[in-house]
Amino acid sequence: MRARRGRVSAITVTTGTALAAVTGLLLTACGGGAPVDTPSDPATGVPAQPDPRGMLAARVAVAKDQRYVAAYTLVVQGKAPRSVLVTVAKDRTWRVDVQGGALGGTADVAIANRPEGVYQCAINPPTGCVRVGATNKKLPASIDPRLQYVFIAWLDVLLDRQVPLAVSPAEPLAGTSAPCFAVEPGVTAVQPPIDAGVFCYNDKGILAAARIPLGQLMLTGEPAPAPDTITLPGPVVTVPPLGTSAPPPPKPSSSSPSAAPSISRSR
Repeated sequence: MRARRGRVSAITVTTGTALAAVTGLLLTACGGGAPVDTPSDPATGVPAQPDPRGMLAARVAVAKDQRYVAAYTLVVQGKAPRSVLVTVAKDRTWRVDVQGGALGGTADVAIANRPEGVYQCAINPPTGCVRVGATNKKLPASIDPRLQYVFIAWLDVLLDRQVPLAVSPAEPLAGTSAPCFAVEPGVTAVQPPIDAGVFCYNDKGILAAARIPLGQLMLTGEPAPAPDTITLPGPVVTVPPLGTSAPPPPKPSSSSPSAAPSISRSR
């Protein structure tokens, strides 16, 4: 049997190096396994704590790449549950159907975003779609159901480290086991970049639940595959869009009952 020949490199061993090597051998011989180092802050030696904002951003980054059709239930205190259908198409067009999203909850609408603009579409009954703004632009408050931001615009806010946000772990919302995070805007403004709330994303990057001032959203069932593009639920028409507030009650009729004829008594 031939012995293998190899080059032997010269190694200078100091007293400290030898002592460390011997100590390691002794520990191994005594049955001690190699210690597992816990990540720590180099300055203090304290174990590093998980960054809630980073953990949330990691899930939101996955959410931003998802394309799907997902159904949700919106629960508002004192009102019957409403359905919300979210479609994010493969070409990045999107549509959010909101039951009771207009006229004080009495009319169903869809907010649809296409390259030519943002549309508000009446879907119950379907009376057509009105272009209400440029693509990806915020809607006027008087016609804005606001639920679409949860799935679209607020993702960019949660990912932007330049936006001051306070993020902390939160207890899971009822009906979901997905990790939840409480988010509080760090700026005082008339319209902050995101509403304060609790947001829960599953491992697939799908919003599993959210609690916001508008109510609590809950995913119902598994999302379906996304279409290539979204379609408008009706023709484009030129009419005023539906407002979110309930319409004023009808004015009472101006006609008044005629006065009873006087009866003259003859003598």
